[in-house]
Amino acid sequence: MTILPNSLHARDVAYQFHPYTNARRHERIGPMVIDRGSGVYVYDDQGREYIEALAGLWSVAVGFGEQRLVDAATRQMARLPYYHTFSHKSHEPSIELAEKLVKMSPDGLDHVFFTNSGSEANDTVVKLAWYYNNALDRPQKKKFIARNGGYHGITVVAGSLTGLQVNQRGFDLPLPFVRHVTCPHHYRYAEAGESEEAFADRLAAELEATILAEGPDTVAAFIGEPVMGAGGVLVPPRTYWQKVQEVCRRYDVLVVADEVINGFGRLGTLFACETFDIKPDLLVVSKQITSSYQPLAAVLFSDAVYQAIADQTERLGNFGHGFTASGHPVATAVGLENLAIIEERGLVANAAKVGARLQAGLATFADHPLVGEVRGIGLIGAVELVADKATKAKFDPPGKVGLYLFERAQEHGLIVRAIADTIAFCPPLIITEAQIDEVLARFGRALDDTQAWVVAGMPAV
Repeated sequence: MTILPNSLHARDVAYQFHPYTNARRHERIGPMVIDRGSGVYVYDDQGREYIEALAGLWSVAVGFGEQRLVDAATRQMARLPYYHTFSHKSHEPSIELAEKLVKMSPDGLDHVFFTNSGSEANDTVVKLAWYYNNALDRPQKKKFIARNGGYHGITVVAGSLTGLQVNQRGFDLPLPFVRHVTCPHHYRYAEAGESEEAFADRLAAELEATILAEGPDTVAAFIGEPVMGAGGVLVPPRTYWQKVQEVCRRYDVLVVADEVINGFGRLGTLFACETFDIKPDLLVVSKQITSSYQPLAAVLFSDAVYQAIADQTERLGNFGHGFTASGHPVATAVGLENLAIIEERGLVANAAKVGARLQAGLATFADHPLVGEVRGIGLIGAVELVADKATKAKFDPPGKVGLYLFERAQEHGLIVRAIADTIAFCPPLIITEAQIDEVLARFGRALDDTQAWVVAGMPAV
């Protein structure tokens, strides 16, 4: 596109530095400026319509332009636009949402700490685990085990838990308290002829060996997304989480479930912990808690963790951690209304029903020459593009083909996400079967455009 002087596009290039963006490329091509949204659609400043098939950033559960959330925010802004939760202060929306989360979450999670983002929440998880082990006079039990391919945020600590090179190259991460183990992606990391069950056994054995090598008295927690999101929508073998938890319990290692993407219906169950029978000591939620209409995240944790921490606050006189906007009244009011909409409209059941149509539709692309694997569960899915179906060989350089397809999809009115050469789908929970069919049709056209380009030798564009 031509970037006109003094346009929004030119001013964006001049003044705003974007996350997850090649800055030099951005200077050349400029931004897509999104002007408004309605339901599963967004519209750019030229009036073009797109199906937002990634729900923004895996997060807009109830769709764009939901008036009830606007009204909830407006009412709270008029009544109490801001107050903090430091030093025994509180307010009604944060109290009600904390109670709501405890009552709706998996059994055994009895206390809530609010943050503004999933990254802050996972930083808080690390600090809680350290504080907890100090309280129990276990000062060496501080290491975290995460997975290659996992995503837990981008702050210094959360970025260390993350297992993706794109988030660590150039930043001197990860910090030395984190160990990473094998990603539970059978398609890429199983040995020849290895069943999913055997693969899960091997990964559990690797986790146990890692704990023993580090020393069980030094390992505080294991953290993982039930289904990995930003790593490429990676669904683990069904028995994987059961085996991992058995290892963690054997060595008194806390289990942390990061449901920032999975939570509040995405997999067709209220929480992914239900799908995979995970019984976490700590649970992290964000994104769909407010449909991202307001920044909000929360850490839910067990009473056993709380009691040790509470005793330590008595000894030390304070819990020296928190954020200016922890439990922000407008954000928590919007969160309450958003969860009410999810419940009243049966959006978890809709994710299961419509998600089945998405998964079946994506599966029809499995035989396409560019497609190596189709995967997903509920209303989250992915199509991985490969250079050779038989050998699973990746394209060289990685990401070039995925970016081309991503841009062709936008030309066809579809916003997806390219994770290297994996195309991810995560539409709003309100999406209908007819809209899913349109997503699939537009993706099919973009995939065929990409195939023609690859056959032509991937000429410069």
